[in-house]
Amino acid sequence: MPINITMPALSPTMEEGNLAKWLVKEGDTVKSGDVIAEIETDKATMEVEAVDEGTIAKLVIPAGTEGVKVNAVIAILAAEGEDAKAAASGAGSAPAPKAEVAPATAPTPAASQTPAAPVAQPAAAQALNGNRTFSSPLARRLAKEAGLDISIISGSGPHGRVVKSDVEKASASGTGKPAPATGAGPAPAAAAAPLAKGASEEAVLKLFEPGSYELVPHDGMRKTIAKRLTESKQTIPHFYVSVDCELDALMALRAQLNDAAPRKDDRAAYKLSVNDMIIKAMALALRDVPDANASWTDSNMVKHKHSDVGVAVSIPGGLITPIIRKAELKSLSAISNEMKDLGKRAKERKLKPEEYQGGTTSVSNMGMMGVSNFAAVINPPHATILAVGAGQERVIVKNKQMVIAQVMTVTLSTDHRAVDGALGAELLGAFKRYIEHPMAMLV
Repeated sequence: MPINITMPALSPTMEEGNLAKWLVKEGDTVKSGDVIAEIETDKATMEVEAVDEGTIAKLVIPAGTEGVKVNAVIAILAAEGEDAKAAASGAGSAPAPKAEVAPATAPTPAASQTPAAPVAQPAAAQALNGNRTFSSPLARRLAKEAGLDISIISGSGPHGRVVKSDVEKASASGTGKPAPATGAGPAPAAAAAPLAKGASEEAVLKLFEPGSYELVPHDGMRKTIAKRLTESKQTIPHFYVSVDCELDALMALRAQLNDAAPRKDDRAAYKLSVNDMIIKAMALALRDVPDANASWTDSNMVKHKHSDVGVAVSIPGGLITPIIRKAELKSLSAISNEMKDLGKRAKERKLKPEEYQGGTTSVSNMGMMGVSNFAAVINPPHATILAVGAGQERVIVKNKQMVIAQVMTVTLSTDHRAVDGALGAELLGAFKRYIEHPMAMLV
């Protein structure tokens, strides 16, 4: 009996993904564990492995398809000894999911007030009495976000279906917008304050000369970042604590440890960075101040038993925070090597969801970019995030004498619901002690 291969859920919250690439073709024989496809989520590209043995009878969803729902059939596998052609014809397989139909769209005020030239409807839309448009869920969502009337967008998909590329093309060309209302009357709120929350794209673009800009559609990662950080600033009462840390002792210890690294095949077993030592110091500070190692929920305070430190990594199009689990228990060399692997795979979008979801705190280091200090936005469910500035030579006073020292400014952003001011200061003080007395990280 044919076996359905379905779109996997790569994380508990995943509802849909993009089928980026097939690594097999129809007629190929596969066995359990073989990698057959690559699936893209908003932040990662994951490999899909075959569970059963057999012959690929049919690739139901073509490579490059976006917005494939979890559990949708993406391929059909003919079991051992079964005729692949019979399996591909659908014998014994679940029927292909029917295309979703958008609900009827109410006429806009513009349509009722201003006569407009007739607009050619897609064939599928005409077949549905002009009230419903044959379109993908992703296309409808993108059209709604862009303020486009999907019923007047011509579809290039099967049977005239409106797909993502049609919406993007309509957005870029300015077609698909509802006709503007005429007649006197109060200006809409968006036009009066186009940069206020919820301002439409159309209202914003009125501020700029036509042709002086281009529209770049948001990808999934950018939308996820925007949504999560907006929710963070709207729901988390942030407060900020800053402190200066002297780096001279840490830099000296780092040089000694790197010089002492064992070598194999003319390669060092590790090469510590300042960021590796910052991760370790933050993990130990949370261990020492356990009340700050928490997450807020409406019902309970979640007290974490380990320091799982997320590290902000910039990748094309956005940001991701791979996590060093139980960092307080790991050696500096282990943290360094693990971070190099996670950072490399993050930039390739090859992280597994469990490698960047969760965590108990985060570190964001912009010192290597020359930034002296900044404040970061908390990444839920964390209650803290440490923003790290550049180490700089500064004149400081020691024993009533002016001396030059290398100093780094760090700022702790804190969720006031979970961590009060005194507790945040205590956590930052513990971090400063480890940075300025780094030998304590080795014992």
